[in-house]
Amino acid sequence: MRTYLSYLKGDPVIWIITLLMMAFSLVTVYSFVPILIKIEGGSPFLYLFKHLIYVVLGFAAMFAIHRVPAKYISQLAKFAYYLGLALLIFTWFFGAQVNGAGRWIRIPFVNLTFQSSDFAKLALLIYLSKLLVKKQQKFDNWREGIFPLLIPIGAICLLILKDNFSTSAMVFMLSMLLLFIGKVPLLKLFTMAGVGLALVLLIVGLHLAVPKANILPRYDTWMNRINNRVDTKDQSIESLQANQQANNAKLAISVGAVFGQGVGDGKLKEFLPEAYADFYYATFVEEFGFVSAFILVLLYLILLYRMIRFALKTQDLFQSYVAMGIGIHLLTQASVNMLVCTGVFPVTGQNMPFLAMGGSALVMACVSIGVVQSFAKELPKNEQENQFASQVQNEID
Repeated sequence: MRTYLSYLKGDPVIWIITLLMMAFSLVTVYSFVPILIKIEGGSPFLYLFKHLIYVVLGFAAMFAIHRVPAKYISQLAKFAYYLGLALLIFTWFFGAQVNGAGRWIRIPFVNLTFQSSDFAKLALLIYLSKLLVKKQQKFDNWREGIFPLLIPIGAICLLILKDNFSTSAMVFMLSMLLLFIGKVPLLKLFTMAGVGLALVLLIVGLHLAVPKANILPRYDTWMNRINNRVDTKDQSIESLQANQQANNAKLAISVGAVFGQGVGDGKLKEFLPEAYADFYYATFVEEFGFVSAFILVLLYLILLYRMIRFALKTQDLFQSYVAMGIGIHLLTQASVNMLVCTGVFPVTGQNMPFLAMGGSALVMACVSIGVVQSFAKELPKNEQENQFASQVQNEID
């Protein structure tokens, strides 16, 4: 193990947890796809092979990026942001429709899809971190300090909003949290949050006022999910059918008990749409039980802890903000999946990082880890430089 880890620089704990999750995802994807086979045909081996391709691509991207010097990631932050913006605009007009949402770009010849928002939200976190360092002395000035932060956030969130409200809302909240970490004044943060909420309400009002324009094509789906979650006392047949996904998810968690039904022995996964992605946690608990679910939560918390630990140790503010942003984003995405499956949140489309079947989400999660490891591998060198500088200063004193 140490021999292989010697090729992987950075935080060894993050490497071990990430690679274990990716390897384990091959088992769960093979086990969780019966509903997909029932709907689209194929065989478990077909979907396993497709997922294996993404796992290999994800690892290759993670390994390649972690070898890149950290300074180049900072230099490419602005380019990555504008590339993410361009991909979202392209998706807006030419996106492939999957499950009624045009969030994907279909890659020619290989019949694979890529969700542009997965790249755009990571690019935004990195670019925002760079802006926080650049503008840190100008936060009292709206024109020079705040608007340069608010405009990139608004552009990305509005482009994602049309087809993916949950991701747009999550990106906005993560951005606000990153600004809070970056010491943007609270009054300005509340003002920005208020402006964002007002803008969403305005867009919803325009959609309702001019329905033929179809500004928010998935508005009815969002409202149905929220209403079904709020009106839990309605036990009519129509209500039960509308809440079938959420009810099956909670039932799957219930029957999982302490140690689960066993790998491949879950029954409700055959009736739970997106059991391999959006309802991953419910199917996981059904087959592996509460003990394994507790370990899974613990692994995500350790990932967040290691990233925060690095963020507090590094002397580079840009690296610190990026590491915290990525750690919080990964944990938030996993938490939303769990909260949806347990019935706390309305049904939405957030899968489990590194575990669920999904191409661009898995690859971009790996890219995120690669970025953090690119920073972390330089920490020993930075510590030695700081120690040498301290010794020189002591000699001078």
